[in-house]
Amino acid sequence: MPVLYLLDANVLIDANRDYYPIARVPEFWDWLLEMGRQGRIKIPQEFFEEVILPPPTRERPDPLVDWLKANKGALVLDEEAVVELVTRVTEQGYASNLTDEDIVKIGRDPFLVAYALVDIQNRSVVTTEHSKPSKRRANRKLPDVSRDFNVHCINTFALIEELDFRTGWREQS
Repeated sequence: MPVLYLLDANVLIDANRDYYPIARVPEFWDWLLEMGRQGRIKIPQEFFEEVILPPPTRERPDPLVDWLKANKGALVLDEEAVVELVTRVTEQGYASNLTDEDIVKIGRDPFLVAYALVDIQNRSVVTTEHSKPSKRRANRKLPDVSRDFNVHCINTFALIEELDFRTGWREQS
């Protein structure tokens, strides 16, 4: 069974903003869409919402939001989060006595690890967050929480390597 890669919202946001803007590198977005159709990558509903319901500071129109809405059916994971797993990840991965402010700071990250725990052998978390093992409580990063639960966690560049993304551009001689 092939690995299902679960994308953090920051994978899409950072890719569009920093590395592969939709208008400049459409091959990347076509590839993501094809990987979604094949069931190799998915975006949990909570992270889909994080992108399409942006903070008021984000400018409109947003090509990423438009792209994601247009391709929702192929990209969004078609399952509900297991509440017990989300609670376990939150309490054991961050802290058991979090404040409301802590919960807001953590955001939806526990959901991503919880979705991976449903099939730990065949699911991987993809995020642009960097490991910071010294961080505690609400400041913990996804790679560190994932490691605590033995969930495979990689960044965008490792995803590209593992799924062999390539562009078709060749320099003309």
